[in-house]
Amino acid sequence: MKKIISGNEAIALSFGDSGGVFASGYPGTPSTEVLEEVGRLGVVYCEWAPNEKVGLEAAIGASIAGGRALATMKHVGVNVAADALMSFTYTGVNAGLILMVSDDPGQHSSQNEQDSRNYAKFAKVPMLDPADSQEAYDFVRAGFELSELFDTPVMLRTTTRTAHAKGCVEQREKIEPQVGEWIKDVPKNVMLPNFGKIKHVQVEARLLKLKEYAETTPLNRVEMGDTALGILTSGVSYQHAKEAYPNASILKLGLVHPLPEKMIREFAGKVERFMIVEEMDAIFEEQIRAMGIRVDIGKNKISYCLEVDAGIIRAAAGEVAPDPGMAPIGDLPQRPPTFCPGCAHRGLFSILSKLKVFVAGDIGCYTLGALPPMSAMHTCICMGASISSAHGMAKVNAVAGRTEKPVAVLGDSTFFHSGMTGLVNLIYNDGNALVIVMDNRTTGMTGGQENPGSGNVLQGGAAKQVDIAAMARVMGAEHVVEINSYNLQEAEAAIKKGLETPGPYVLVDKNPCILRYRVKQPIVTVDPDKCTGCRACLKAACVALGLESAGDKPKVTVNPNICNGCGVCSQLCKFDAMSEAQ
Repeated sequence: MKKIISGNEAIALSFGDSGGVFASGYPGTPSTEVLEEVGRLGVVYCEWAPNEKVGLEAAIGASIAGGRALATMKHVGVNVAADALMSFTYTGVNAGLILMVSDDPGQHSSQNEQDSRNYAKFAKVPMLDPADSQEAYDFVRAGFELSELFDTPVMLRTTTRTAHAKGCVEQREKIEPQVGEWIKDVPKNVMLPNFGKIKHVQVEARLLKLKEYAETTPLNRVEMGDTALGILTSGVSYQHAKEAYPNASILKLGLVHPLPEKMIREFAGKVERFMIVEEMDAIFEEQIRAMGIRVDIGKNKISYCLEVDAGIIRAAAGEVAPDPGMAPIGDLPQRPPTFCPGCAHRGLFSILSKLKVFVAGDIGCYTLGALPPMSAMHTCICMGASISSAHGMAKVNAVAGRTEKPVAVLGDSTFFHSGMTGLVNLIYNDGNALVIVMDNRTTGMTGGQENPGSGNVLQGGAAKQVDIAAMARVMGAEHVVEINSYNLQEAEAAIKKGLETPGPYVLVDKNPCILRYRVKQPIVTVDPDKCTGCRACLKAACVALGLESAGDKPKVTVNPNICNGCGVCSQLCKFDAMSEAQ
């Protein structure tokens, strides 16, 4: 049976078709849909974990218990999961385990362009890199077989394009899940130093066997054509290379670590010019040059930054880029991203902007508070860094004699992910920061997934809701207050009190995500006779607000098709020209 599906859907489908038993992970674009789709299929147990480390550790437990397991995350999530990965590469598997990671060349929705192929080399584990949906489907099954054959976790890498582009997929015969024996094997699974020393030797021996395997596996293939140009590539870069030079000779790698040295050497010897096409880091090129193999075109012509396309490949090979034959579009108005109409984050950041405090931010929808006109977030490092960063700032402020108290802002999912330990550190080390947790009961940035505070699990069942305010009190926070950021006056008073009170101070803003929970309030209206055109309401940065010429000064208008009735703009109005949503 054939289907037209995305790479993410293909991975989920293949997991169910390849004897998968357990799947876990943390949402992160471009990987999110894999676990969501596993949940929708309903044939395999799956769950959202609080963070990527926990997700991988749970998958490791499933593998040790004898069930084929999948852990999903985006590239920065591997940083969080790396602690478990680096030890699990020593212990190996009982049943096959795939760590599926999605990279984001071009930073479409990420804070960096990290290349996960580095992790495969670092952890000394095999990595598969599919070029389309069919390979995404096939490589899951191949990954499980490889994992069990070589007693190793296997990394399956996609990028934004392979994750989201759709293609034709032919399903293979379904393998029914078969849970293996659950064995107590201390030397294999307990990484005490003496056992670890033995396992390291085995890891190195395994890598040598994998190198031999790489030379003959059908996952790597040569497509000989015109020998004037030979291209070594993998993943979606293969598609761009074929588009740029359909008649060139191509060595396509599906198993991208370890590399097949003999195959590469033979291929390079057959072509006049040898070109390596890879997005982001020079993983292939550095290793191939170290083999003593000449590389004519590589990162000397192709940037380490952003995505590769056919035009970039042609230009790197010395071709003049063809004229697209299109007239210039001209200057288009910029539309920077902003909070959804009605979002509770808008009121909070309006206050923080007004108070001109230093805000240590985090990863989530609320990061948009860093953009004009609010400009009310001043750091964003990684998941959970807000509280820890604010703590460090406060300690240095004390040394410098500065009295300003920093503010840490993070969401509920981020708090569960890695903000909790930051709060413990703040309380334990007698820090001096105001922590604001925006509890909208979902993982909003990645599409509204469940989390430990939402009251539901991935596959739809009810779950216990973790109370963030209660948790903060149990951790030892003496000042914990729940606020409503839609009420600007009360929220501002609570924030000021938190800033004035020495020591850790926690505010929890409990308002559901209006997009996820479809919250709708009566719209705001403007009285044109009272509106002076002062534009104070526009500081709310809401797309429902606009200006309309009327006399000497443009007056504010509200688009009734967009307004969600949160009332923030009406509270910013100084002339009572806007009726607040009731």
